Amino acid sequence: MKEKVNVTGVPETMVQTLYARAKETKKQNAKIKDEIAVELVEKLDYDFSKADKDNAMTYGVIARTIVLDRIVRQYLENHENTVVVNIACGLDTRCYRMKGKYLRWYNVDLSETMKIRKRFLAETGPIYQIAKSAMDDSYIDDIDYHCENVLVIIEGLTMYLCEKDIKKMFSIIEKSFQEVTVMVETMSPFVVKHVKEKSIEGSNAKFTWGVKNGKELQRIISEFSVQQEVSLVEGMKELMPIYHVIGKIPTVRKISNKIIVMEKHG
Repeated sequence: MKEKVNVTGVPETMVQTLYARAKETKKQNAKIKDEIAVELVEKLDYDFSKADKDNAMTYGVIARTIVLDRIVRQYLENHENTVVVNIACGLDTRCYRMKGKYLRWYNVDLSETMKIRKRFLAETGPIYQIAKSAMDDSYIDDIDYHCENVLVIIEGLTMYLCEKDIKKMFSIIEKSFQEVTVMVETMSPFVVKHVKEKSIEGSNAKFTWGVKNGKELQRIISEFSVQQEVSLVEGMKELMPIYHVIGKIPTVRKISNKIIVMEKHG
């Protein structure tokens, strides 16, 4: 029996990204393996035809998953006993792909989103669910924190916010944890201005914020220092070999989404 999901606006993007990961997993030479995504898509009563047509979204999601999985895995292998906070988790399943590599993992998202997540992913420790906004500083109270090392992942969110929200979100992180690394996905201002997401055009999810690079982000969030910046071109190279060539073009690198790794030391 398939389950109907009614989602619109930004939360709708989580169903689209889940579908993109499931679709890639089923390919013969899949670049990512997300069996849980495949299981979930089979349970959902949702019209995926728009997502099927939106190749840009699909490639972007897979490229981002390749890049983030790689850097999260490296990070967790180098930092034992890390507490992971996954902001705007949607139906993300990275906590399963990284199993055994962290101490505790908190998936955080708005309550309407978490209602859906709970229906399909009944998570228990060391994976926890927090139904709150990342701009609501009380979500920190739900995290069991004893000065461990903390990794915060912010994927697929900042492009839907405004600068004030971004500052607020980072200031909560900064005040709450002594040692913290943030891996945040950012979009270029050019893409925010000129690109629409086809798969969710009917909904009210619009790109609203972008930043050119880590240097610019650091100017906005001065308590953190940029450690690394990885272009999603790196993930695209694995999906489409042509990116080994076009990925060298400065404009392509410039307008590609990035994962910016920032650190705050106690």
